[in-house]
Amino acid sequence: MPEALEPVRPITLEEIRDARSRIAGVVVRTPLVRLELGPEYPEIRLKLESLQPINAYKLRGAANAVALLPEAERARGVWTISAGNAGQGVAYAARAAGVLCTVVAIETAPTSKLERMRALGARVVPVSYDVAWQALEARQYPGIEGTFVHPFDDHDFIAGHATMGLEILEDAPDVAAVVAAIGGGGLVTALGSAIKALRPEIDVWGAEPETAAPAARSFEAGAPQRFDAWEASFVDGAGGKSVFPRMWERMRPVVDGSIVVTLDETRRAMRLMAEKARVITEGAGALPVAAALTGKAGPGPIVAVVSGGNIDLDTFAELIREA
Repeated sequence: MPEALEPVRPITLEEIRDARSRIAGVVVRTPLVRLELGPEYPEIRLKLESLQPINAYKLRGAANAVALLPEAERARGVWTISAGNAGQGVAYAARAAGVLCTVVAIETAPTSKLERMRALGARVVPVSYDVAWQALEARQYPGIEGTFVHPFDDHDFIAGHATMGLEILEDAPDVAAVVAAIGGGGLVTALGSAIKALRPEIDVWGAEPETAAPAARSFEAGAPQRFDAWEASFVDGAGGKSVFPRMWERMRPVVDGSIVVTLDETRRAMRLMAEKARVITEGAGALPVAAALTGKAGPGPIVAVVSGGNIDLDTFAELIREA
């Protein structure tokens, strides 16, 4: 059985700054570029986490979490559960530390993500979405040994992601709102932890697809909710069937809400970024831009976190053709 979990506690600025120093040799300080759309649109700037070595932000948290593991836990190897990007992050960080890695991967993840995890040296165990979600709650999976690194409900993982918030405030001191996709909630919690500690007046918004929006429902109800109408879509890196109570406890004090967008709006955002900024993004990475374009995050300046660019190119071409 898994060990008893530590109580949820806030991520401190000291922990975020320490994480920044710790992972500096592994992650990239990603650029912030303006999305030129014209005066009738909100002012949007793109935080291009798609330019990380694994083409996704998850490397920040994974590098910090793996670096902080005691030697005895590293020696056992590490494992995680992922739709693709967290698996790549943990595999990359584990390889750099000389640690064995296993990923219980959602079998419908894009082929490019599964192949990249294997290329990074991870053993990949494909499972269904429901089985993966149950394993996330249980923090165990039959036959898997080693130290479990949770892909979102992990204090050190979140502290690593929060280093992005420091970069945003340094590069865009005039920012009025930050928007990031919500999957498990680790990214938006991390951003809120850093940004609200230094600039509490800045809004921090999540973004979810209409087919998987439990966080928006949770903010409306004031308590963690399930999303029984969940549907699989090309937005595989965000949205879930529920908000974990522990993640709601982390998220609620530092996040202002979640903006729900349609799949069509997400496709259009993917196409817009490709046309205007030559940025290739996966569905989850386009959610914040789609959310910003609704006007619900205000006129800006808005920083939209492009969380990842791991998408099969044939799929990308088909989606933007449909937009």
